[in-house]
Amino acid sequence: MATRHLRDSWGGYRARLVEELRDSGINDLAVLEAFGETPRHLFTPDAVKHRAYENCPLPIGCGQTISQPAVQAIYLQALQLKGTEKALEIGTGSGYQTALLARLADSVVSVERLPELAESARKALDDAGILGISIVVADGTLGWRPLAPYDAILVSAASPGVPQPLLDQLTEGGRLVIPVSKGRGQELLRISRNKGEFTEDSLGNVRFVPLIGKYGYGPEAED
Repeated sequence: MATRHLRDSWGGYRARLVEELRDSGINDLAVLEAFGETPRHLFTPDAVKHRAYENCPLPIGCGQTISQPAVQAIYLQALQLKGTEKALEIGTGSGYQTALLARLADSVVSVERLPELAESARKALDDAGILGISIVVADGTLGWRPLAPYDAILVSAASPGVPQPLLDQLTEGGRLVIPVSKGRGQELLRISRNKGEFTEDSLGNVRFVPLIGKYGYGPEAED
């Protein structure tokens, strides 16, 4: 996907973040390069911009957060992207993970439930020179059928189960990464589709905001 060459004064901070990710076990060179080239400071509110390259989640408004880079790196590495895939992201949020995906996949469709976040993410992506992303305001638990199927699906909120529409929209050989509630915690799952069958791998325990929608939680889950 087309991106603009990055020139700013934050390069040293990005390099330090990349080293932290490498030390944490991320070894996919394309994923590390994406973090090194993507301006996280453009996706963070002014009040926390000075913390943009810390390896931690940050608030972005509307009760949402920009996720910890280490967790996003686990997501992206688990998808095993080669650069030829059509990717679907559920939960655009700040747009930062969308930008990372754009550097790793051929095309990206991102679904956001909240119009104000979709608008701010679009502006940040434009400012970062990330081109060709489709952002849709809709119920992410339904996926986005008009452009299905997808080789990779990434869900950035925790669901009570795996939404059936997302499984239906996954290509043969495709991978879906989603946090699923387990008891009082959450588990990050990678689901692969092979010969019409789905297999699950656990990627560890995580903590995400609830996935709101028809196949997720009701709006009261945000309270």
